[in-house]
Amino acid sequence: MSNLLNVVNLKANYGRVPILNGVRFQMAPGEYLGILGHNGMGKTTLMRTLMGTLPATDGSVEFDGRDITRLKTHERSRLGLGLVPQGRDIFPMLSVRENLRMGLASAPREDPQVIDDVLADFPRLVRLLDRRGGALSGGEQQLLALARCLCTRPKLILLDEPTEGIQPSIIEEMIETLLALKARWDLSMIIVEQNLEFITSLSDRVLGIQKGRITGEVDRGDLLSGHVGMAVA
Repeated sequence: MSNLLNVVNLKANYGRVPILNGVRFQMAPGEYLGILGHNGMGKTTLMRTLMGTLPATDGSVEFDGRDITRLKTHERSRLGLGLVPQGRDIFPMLSVRENLRMGLASAPREDPQVIDDVLADFPRLVRLLDRRGGALSGGEQQLLALARCLCTRPKLILLDEPTEGIQPSIIEEMIETLLALKARWDLSMIIVEQNLEFITSLSDRVLGIQKGRITGEVDRGDLLSGHVGMAVA
């Protein structure tokens, strides 16, 4: 089976400051891949570069058999790549329903039935459809951001720091929802996270990142015990 994603020697800068310094990894179709690292190690920069909101300065990204290194963000979206960004970036003045419709705008073809399909996995959002996004709790906004991304019918979701500022009950709900989505939607996912329980519960593999480089696979025993400092520091 060929890889869904191949990242080779990927580099990216903010201005003249190098952030990614030759990232290399692969992932298989249907895999949930965790990326674990401390703040400032390049996790969010990696997600932005994969999505195309930050251009790569070197290296390559191959997605589903196609080189997407130089494609624009909307072109990557139409090929099946979706991003749930850190901070969620929902539209606070739009209703939940309108936020979901914005997701349809990025889909290869607009199909209103998709919203109903997505809501079947997000029952908490059904009673909130007419509420403004800005009036939701942080956890509800995170669920909305994920549901909006699913409206694009992605093959691979980039999920950036989803538990940041979220109460524990919503985190448990997110884990259950994401595991269900993996089976029902045939999804692949890259999860950038610092919450060890969250990333361990979801990921088939976890890679460490340090100073813009992948340092290798983190041992699951270390993850379960919480002894991951050497792997990602």
